[in-house]
Amino acid sequence: MRPLLCLALLAVCLAAGPVLAQVAEPDGYRMENFRAPVPATLQGAAVVDAAAVETLIRSGPVVVIDVLPQPPRPDKLPPETLWRPPERRDIPGSVWLANTGYGALSAEMEIYFRNALAALTLGDRARPLVFYCDAECWMSWNAARRAVAEGYTAVHWFPGGVKDWTAAGRPTLPNAPLPVK
Repeated sequence: MRPLLCLALLAVCLAAGPVLAQVAEPDGYRMENFRAPVPATLQGAAVVDAAAVETLIRSGPVVVIDVLPQPPRPDKLPPETLWRPPERRDIPGSVWLANTGYGALSAEMEIYFRNALAALTLGDRARPLVFYCDAECWMSWNAARRAVAEGYTAVHWFPGGVKDWTAAGRPTLPNAPLPVK
């Protein structure tokens, strides 16, 4: 093949953007290996990129939710030792519902998730919700799927997460998890 033709083909491929993994949506929640390629779709939800999330935020009331787990205190750390979890930086205005993206939630965490969504949306199941965590993280997919199953009708899943949000220089702010009551 001619070098100029090869360069032209390469330019077309690069302009098309990243190739998404061909991962099928599972029938249920992802139960393990949460850091892996994710599907390009989520039935019942809109899949959005960073620009769409920014537009949603600017256009009106939307609840943006990070579901990344909160790091646990190290097991071998002596009880008298002060431990501070690493700082989590989120999309400004996000609510951090830590640990709600696992495939199976305890009864307490199911109630926490359900009650938090009801409070954050003021009981409006049509209020737009955006779920994210990190790139290639099934936890945001699970949480968005769970919101769809709860009857929310304007669910948006942002699979690129904080990585894609910051790639274009968008800001982040430190965040803390919403307490479990």
